[in-house]
Amino acid sequence: MAFHNDIGKKGEQLAVEFLRKAGYRIVCYNWRYHKKEIDIIAYDSEFLVIVEVKLRSTDYFGDPSEFVTKKKQRFLIEAANAYLRTIADEPEVRFDIISIIAGNNGYQFDHITDAFNP
Repeated sequence: MAFHNDIGKKGEQLAVEFLRKAGYRIVCYNWRYHKKEIDIIAYDSEFLVIVEVKLRSTDYFGDPSEFVTKKKQRFLIEAANAYLRTIADEPEVRFDIISIIAGNNGYQFDHITDAFNP
């Protein structure tokens, strides 16, 4: 497995732990629709939350959340619509971003709720 894939998996594991501690109910992670992937699908009260995770070793090139481009947002929306077709209920959907910066003193989390709208 490529190094960047290892980093991505680590970020997703950290984000799952972070969300669980915040009271989210994790439904699944790494859900795939064709070549598109949703990092984490969870419930926060009545909201079905689609979470994109970005882990970086530094914010030198910008906040990790800035790398969730419009194209990536479209992919996430398309994958979320596909996921919604697989479940019986019709929850309200929210798109969040969790950016994580790995530093010498641990991890710094920034959870952006309702980061973008379809």
